[in-house]
Amino acid sequence: MFYKEITVIVDGMYCEHCVNSVKKSLEKIENVKSVKVNLNDKKCTIKYKNNLDLDSIKALIEEMG
Repeated sequence: MFYKEITVIVDGMYCEHCVNSVKKSLEKIENVKSVKVNLNDKKCTIKYKNNLDLDSIKALIEEMG
């Protein structure tokens, strides 16, 4: 099975707790295979199959603060 990958910038991450919260929350989304979060670059790379609703991802991250 082929997976797609997207990298998004996540402003507002300042510590490992933020990284872990974002990672765990995104891993719960249907079709998400893996999540890598880089605190220094403020980037989150999501590997997924089929479709991924980017608006839902944005809303989820914004809800975390």
